[in-house]
Amino acid sequence: MRSGAPLIELSRCSLVLDGHVVLDEIDFALRAGERWALIGPNGAGKTLLLKMLRGDVWPTPTGRERRSSQLDKDRIAYVGPERQDKYVRYGWNLTVAQVVTTGLFDEDIPLTQPSRAQRHRVTRVLQRFGLLGLRRRHMLTLSYGQRRLTLVARAFAGDARVLLLDEVFNGLDARARQKLRRALERPRGGHEWVLTSHRPKELPRNVTDVARIEGGRMGAGLGARRSGPKVPYARAGSSPKPRSSSPLVAITNATIYRDYRLVIRDLTWTLRPGTHWAVLGANGSGKSTLLSLIYGDLHPALGGTIERGGLSVGDRIEDWKRRVAWVSPELQADHFAARSLEEVVVSGRYSSVGLNAPPTAADRRVARRWLEFFGIAALRDRGPRSVSYGQMRLALLARAMTNDPELLLLDEPCTGLDGDMRERVLREIERLARGGTQIVMAVHDAEDIVPSVKNVLKIKAGKAVVIPGPRPRKR
Repeated sequence: MRSGAPLIELSRCSLVLDGHVVLDEIDFALRAGERWALIGPNGAGKTLLLKMLRGDVWPTPTGRERRSSQLDKDRIAYVGPERQDKYVRYGWNLTVAQVVTTGLFDEDIPLTQPSRAQRHRVTRVLQRFGLLGLRRRHMLTLSYGQRRLTLVARAFAGDARVLLLDEVFNGLDARARQKLRRALERPRGGHEWVLTSHRPKELPRNVTDVARIEGGRMGAGLGARRSGPKVPYARAGSSPKPRSSSPLVAITNATIYRDYRLVIRDLTWTLRPGTHWAVLGANGSGKSTLLSLIYGDLHPALGGTIERGGLSVGDRIEDWKRRVAWVSPELQADHFAARSLEEVVVSGRYSSVGLNAPPTAADRRVARRWLEFFGIAALRDRGPRSVSYGQMRLALLARAMTNDPELLLLDEPCTGLDGDMRERVLREIERLARGGTQIVMAVHDAEDIVPSVKNVLKIKAGKAVVIPGPRPRKR
């Protein structure tokens, strides 16, 4: 037993949302020198537990609960995907330096003018996390991983004693993960921290305690499962779709700018029938930009062209988008205000955010099929704010499947998924690929590339080059 009064303690704390018990009689204490890893499946309650530790949510009154803390709220920093999405929802397009500076004062937007010493401190933190070169870039122009690393730097800039880190390694490339792991293993401010993860292999080496949360309950002394069960990839459940001999996408001499910044130059690339691709590259290299170009949200600069199979000059881009499905972390923010997960899934049939009319009986049948497949049918009436981040990701994957797409564009599809569901999602992606749906997936982790993907495009320093495909995964 460790001695010393807890910095933060929960005793018999429960949380009920929308009539559902999401945390059940939690007992937890964080003491000086402790660094906790919390492991558990999607919807287990990990994120809400972190919010309760910080005081952002309070236990449901039962007469037995007790939450105590020796620290003021501004001494407890939280980093998670929901905080990241706030910048998108509210249009907070601050510079990287401004975002990190707000961490000094625990502010969402700049309200307090930093001193000269504080500005130097921000510069040191930016250097520590390799963000100094991005300090004048605006938050909404960054890649998903760059935004995540900026918020981590924000937490380190302040005077927080405790760091609450919710799936912070998601979306980071190998170099950024190494920087973050090094910062956690050799904290300069003597931080205690609590970190949630779906992938035990990414945990820092100096973890002192591991607990597993499942069904809203915490198991004391439980070790982390190293991975989910290995699920064999299913064979195609239907005959492959008939293929045209023409390329589905042909890009020629394309230079792509985003927010007036050159991202990819002189790209010539073809997506031929029956081929599947992975796109690799560091945070901010242009992976998401390439997918946006394919989808139709971006266009090449003058002199470059993109041709999409079956789409003639003058045709509406919406006609193309109905044949293509898109899943990305940014969609979580777009659908945050939806009334239910069922609405989120149905919107995929119309390639819309929200619905202009009530769902039809056919809409509901299709939505039910995919909600059941991803194991979230029981959550169909709950809104995005009352489910976990991982459960919302599953709803977006279900949304992508509703129109039987010819082409599936996947931007980090496994971000936020626990080990078991990650295996299930990759199995389904593989089944779709074998059934004739073409796949282009942008990933950081080569383990997230499904076996049917034999082609790899790597983007580095604005240039995209074809590299040898991945070796077959051992299962």
